[in-house]
Amino acid sequence: MTLPRHLCIFAALSVLSLAAPQPAAAQGLSTLQSGEGPLEITADQGIEWRRKERLYVARGNARAARGALELYADALTAHYRDTAKGGTEVYRINADGHVRIVSPGQTVRADNGVYNVDRALVWLRGRDLRLETEQDLIRARDSLEYWERQRAVVARGDAVAVRGDREIRADVLTAYFRPDADGHFEMRTVKADGNVRISTPTEFARGAGGVYYVTEQLATLTGAVKITRGESQLNGEYAEVDLEAGVSRLLGAPPNQPGDARVRGLLVPESLDKSGNSP
Repeated sequence: MTLPRHLCIFAALSVLSLAAPQPAAAQGLSTLQSGEGPLEITADQGIEWRRKERLYVARGNARAARGALELYADALTAHYRDTAKGGTEVYRINADGHVRIVSPGQTVRADNGVYNVDRALVWLRGRDLRLETEQDLIRARDSLEYWERQRAVVARGDAVAVRGDREIRADVLTAYFRPDADGHFEMRTVKADGNVRISTPTEFARGAGGVYYVTEQLATLTGAVKITRGESQLNGEYAEVDLEAGVSRLLGAPPNQPGDARVRGLLVPESLDKSGNSP
């Protein structure tokens, strides 16, 4: 996954220069060269340079692109300020309406967003917040955040991570990305906080917190853990759930930590009917 490269688009806006009006329907702003290559900004309804307000505004199917990375919105607004060396720099980018951030293999969708350059933070909101990759989907109700320095995406409010027929839900999900051997960024771990729920075709597990190891397809749960399969239920304080193999291991406490070593369970044979009688 290559989500961190999206920030190249935002950072390059700090060196925008006006371009001559284009004869085509879209007008554009572009740089000659910066960082990882030239940046192009186009908009169907033109681009405004508001000197007194110290900002640029691109409207109408606005698009910012560098190489294979593209940012789309109904409108893009770049706020800039003076620097100590006598130049200018962009410190905030606003993207409003039908926001999409697209790169090979993934798409981020939102209604609006803000990039805070000083904090290296992209903050997105909308009715259908989502990050989609070839294998995974992350959704959230309240907001999606991308923290550049930590290489992390935070989904807040009834957040869910889905892969195939398996999903993890929590109040907050934090996905961490690391580079692979080819230099592409992949989602490696997801930290879940608050009302964590893991569901597979065969069982349902819940706890107060947990960690999902994406590559290994393994999840751990801590705090008042309950694992349910059919009518059977196991209770403890720590669990390891193998989402690929469909095997769960329940303990009274995390390994090498003190705690109640006993686990409790109610096991109901699948051969019993609803009345409790064996067929």
